[in-house]
Amino acid sequence: MSLPNPSKGWRSSSSRLLALYSALFVVWSGILMGVMYFEVSAYLDNLAKHSLMQRQHLFSRFQGEQLVDALAVSMTFDIRGIDGYGLFDQQRRYLSGALDHIPHGLPLDGKIHMLSDCADSDDPTLPNDSCDAVATQTRDGLLLVLVRDNGSLFAVTRIILHALFWGVTLTILPGIVGWHLLRRRPLRRIRAIQASAEAIVAGDLTRRLPLSNRRDELDMLAAIVNAMLERIERLMHEVKGVCDNIAHDLRTPLTRLRAQLYRMQQQAGEGSAQAAQLDLVLGEADTLMARFRGLLRISELEDRQRRSGFVQLDPVSLLQELHEFYLPLAEDDGLTFELQLPETLPPLHGDRALLFEALANLLSNSIKFTPPGGQVILRGLDEGGHTRIEVLDSGPGIPEAERDAVFQRFYRAEAGNLKSGFGLGLSIVAAIVSLHGFTLEVGSSEMGGARLALDCNNVALAKTL
Repeated sequence: MSLPNPSKGWRSSSSRLLALYSALFVVWSGILMGVMYFEVSAYLDNLAKHSLMQRQHLFSRFQGEQLVDALAVSMTFDIRGIDGYGLFDQQRRYLSGALDHIPHGLPLDGKIHMLSDCADSDDPTLPNDSCDAVATQTRDGLLLVLVRDNGSLFAVTRIILHALFWGVTLTILPGIVGWHLLRRRPLRRIRAIQASAEAIVAGDLTRRLPLSNRRDELDMLAAIVNAMLERIERLMHEVKGVCDNIAHDLRTPLTRLRAQLYRMQQQAGEGSAQAAQLDLVLGEADTLMARFRGLLRISELEDRQRRSGFVQLDPVSLLQELHEFYLPLAEDDGLTFELQLPETLPPLHGDRALLFEALANLLSNSIKFTPPGGQVILRGLDEGGHTRIEVLDSGPGIPEAERDAVFQRFYRAEAGNLKSGFGLGLSIVAAIVSLHGFTLEVGSSEMGGARLALDCNNVALAKTL
């Protein structure tokens, strides 16, 4: 069983929380600056219109040469390209000012109007784009037009937008740096917890999840899990001890019982009814003893200290030896037994005798359940730098609903109940596979039978040794 990798990048909880906080901060800052933008724009627009109306009221008090002089004096203080004026007679003929004609569509009602095209002129002293304009009649009957460029407001809005840009930028950049730094520590702790959890999943119940001195949420969760592991380890040892003691204590009286039955069989007359009954009893006693030997074998394999004897071994020679060993048995049953190997395979790290025993169990089952005339294949593959061993047959196969249960102790499939055995062979295989940190997959072969694939990748186990 493999554990999922810890979340990376934005998928971790800390990264998501930091990203959410930063997004909310940026959105809130944008809303705040937007409200400021509209409030300031509205205020400046009203202020500009109010200033334009004050100029209109001021100039409306003058007439004749006084009005011309006042307008000329005011232009010396106005900003070029922002404010402008034009003075016209009652027939709308130009008299003075930078504005040489009345803008099209401007009513002569003394009210401020916004014009999209203020003045069609190349004069740099006049507004070129949209403007506020007012046309009024002076005391002596002349027409006075005052204009003010709206672009003057855009300078303030540009300042606000620049402030918004730099504010958001200076918020995002430290946020990204902080996000990267703050997520590293939780990820390091998660990886440490994952390493301990992988060792526990591999069967080392003595391992515990690491704790820090911060006593935060991860430490609280790790402490709870450690307490559960201590309880589970104690219960597992108790159950294992009871089972091992039963198997060990009953093996001796069963051996004595069989010896007594054997002596009784020898004393009974050959071919008598008593001898036939004793043969049946001896067979049942042998079955019981075989089961107890299987249980003790599994208990022995569950001892993780045996890993200290693991060595590097060549899988090619191991598979060739298995093929030579089981080829006569397959031929006796009328089967075709084929070995498919490349020239070389990546080396294995493990116990050669145990791996031979596990693969021998798989081959024995395939040969046993494959009908005469069928085919059994032992195959070795190089899967990305590690060895994969497959046993395939053309037998009845293993139903999908039973593929997880076949490795349980004393379990026998419906098709297997007609064959000899008592359901510990695959349990021993599972114990050997778990001891090595390998994985065993059960599926269907291309011949319609069973496919048992041993993935010999124990890199994670090697890290915990």
